[in-house]
Amino acid sequence: MKIRIGGNMSERINKYLSAHGVCSRREADRMIQEGRITIDGRIAVMGEMVEDTTIICVDGRKIDSCTPPQVVIAFNKPVGIVCTTTDKQGKNNIVDFIGYKERIYPVGRLDKESDGLILLTNDGDMMDRLLRSVNGHEKEYIVSVNKPINKEFIKRMSGGIYLKELDRTTRKCVVEKISDKTFRIILTQGLNRQIRRMCAECGYSVTKLTRIRIMNVELGDLKTGEYRELDGKEINTLYEQIYKQIETVKIQADN
Repeated sequence: MKIRIGGNMSERINKYLSAHGVCSRREADRMIQEGRITIDGRIAVMGEMVEDTTIICVDGRKIDSCTPPQVVIAFNKPVGIVCTTTDKQGKNNIVDFIGYKERIYPVGRLDKESDGLILLTNDGDMMDRLLRSVNGHEKEYIVSVNKPINKEFIKRMSGGIYLKELDRTTRKCVVEKISDKTFRIILTQGLNRQIRRMCAECGYSVTKLTRIRIMNVELGDLKTGEYRELDGKEINTLYEQIYKQIETVKIQADN
């Protein structure tokens, strides 16, 4: 990533990258230590100042002064909207439905029959790569099913279920009963139609599925079909959590 800095004031490299939504200051320092950041073609050093004509390079991708600042939006996807950027679905594709002023890309998926929170960004490649590289971040859902929930259902759902179609066993997760036919579930993996498949293995059918949180970003009172832009603090916290999980996975692999 390359960023040509405009303006006349110099600024520490980690502060600049954080202010432009590239990553948190802490992660910028980490990337400098790993040699992933260059300044005018040479490896950056900790605490280095960047100036008017400086070109910062992060992981080899070029961004010049015409590149818009990074944008991440939280969108409350309605049922029936497809998480694709193509026009094959007509106005049912998520990008055309939102009609955002810049080209944005969905981060991950939320199936057509489900509603709720999904993130979109104008730097889709980087965000998607980061999230997919670890697949350990929390996603929270409220789910309604077709018949009363019992203790055995909660136990099986939370303990891990073998999914025949995917030949995978789900990770242990948090499941909490909310009402007779509704429960809350927090996943740390993203298998295809995972919750629906898990419920089916337990003899239940999902009647409504709403995602209400992705890591630190919450759906809150955002109305169906509406979106909001994440502020700098939310984006930085999001990146910090992603990189913290990546670091945890690396440590576990080394051990």
